[in-house]
Amino acid sequence: MAKRVVVGLSGGVDSSVAAYLLREQGYDVTGLFMINWHDRTGVIDADCPWEEDVVFAELVAKKLKIPFHVVDLSGPYRQRVIDYMFSEYQKGRTPNPDVLCNREIKFDAFFKAAEAYEPDFVATGHYCRKEITPTDGGSRFHLLAGVDPAKEQSYFLCQLSQQQLARTLFPIGHLHKTEVRKIAAREGLASAGRKDSQGICFVGKVHLPVFLQQKLSVKEGNIFEIPSTHPPFGIDKKDPADLEALCAPWTYRREDGEWVGKHPGAHFFTVGQRKGLNVGGKEEPLFVLATDVQQNRVYVGQGQSHPGLYRRGLRIIPEEIHWIRDDLAMQPGENRPCRVRIRYRQPLQQATLRMTEAGMYIVFEKLQRGIAAGQFAAWYDGDELIGSGVIHR
Repeated sequence: MAKRVVVGLSGGVDSSVAAYLLREQGYDVTGLFMINWHDRTGVIDADCPWEEDVVFAELVAKKLKIPFHVVDLSGPYRQRVIDYMFSEYQKGRTPNPDVLCNREIKFDAFFKAAEAYEPDFVATGHYCRKEITPTDGGSRFHLLAGVDPAKEQSYFLCQLSQQQLARTLFPIGHLHKTEVRKIAAREGLASAGRKDSQGICFVGKVHLPVFLQQKLSVKEGNIFEIPSTHPPFGIDKKDPADLEALCAPWTYRREDGEWVGKHPGAHFFTVGQRKGLNVGGKEEPLFVLATDVQQNRVYVGQGQSHPGLYRRGLRIIPEEIHWIRDDLAMQPGENRPCRVRIRYRQPLQQATLRMTEAGMYIVFEKLQRGIAAGQFAAWYDGDELIGSGVIHR
């Protein structure tokens, strides 16, 4: 009897080809489309709403001759992803809703919804791979990078667990995007020529300030420019043994900097941001160096090479450290060389993980630009993603 698999059929080309490949491999495939967002506030009109996506998903299911169903997960999505996103921005942090969407919705709420169809596995169109090795107690599951460097998506799955990986298939992780589109075109799938989705997971491309104003109020504040010569810029005086100091973000006092303009609320800005400042007359573009939501102040500096944009390390508090490979979990006092990324598509960076009672400190070989609290750091051993955590500061 063929094993059953439910595919998260989104209406895009990736999940469509995933369903096709699984059908060809002999699985009993069912397509399940998720409705996760109804509100259009702040959504840019050019992006396709879910009503169009579901039409393409159903067309693909009919072409493949597989059952097709729709489930509305907008309730848990709002509670567990969007409300979290608003809360983090309110605190002056920069969340990653796509990582939360995978952990809380695609690999949790969606898994539970799929149970109605009694699947052996659930499959997605992510560009990543899974390997299995036997252990004395059963099996160990490895989350590996996809082979297409331009589409590699393991970072978005950095919060998954062994239990979630055990039941998941990634049918297209061994392919390049060009191959996926060729398969879709060859098989006459309706999604073959559709553009990749952009923006917030299941919401789409948004005008972020407008989107956030659903819950976060406008609160006018001041912008201050910090010169590149502001001490201690240009000189690394920190003791390498002092991890807290080495990994601390830049902070500024009320008397620091020169007033250069107004902003609608410090919670609308993040470290490294360029757009939305609306301050002209400078030799180089201004970038956000830091925000202070308590004082409602935004600090900026000129140019991408401004020292205030760069840091040596970051900290993750104990309760925010997550191990996909729980057999590799570190104990206080342990150090481990790893490759780390702090945002999607960032090339992996060489770093040292240092575990302490106060949490994990990640110290990079090279200074890192735009480290933002609330984002996820993910660490790898070769091609395998072994753990991740929310950047505390």
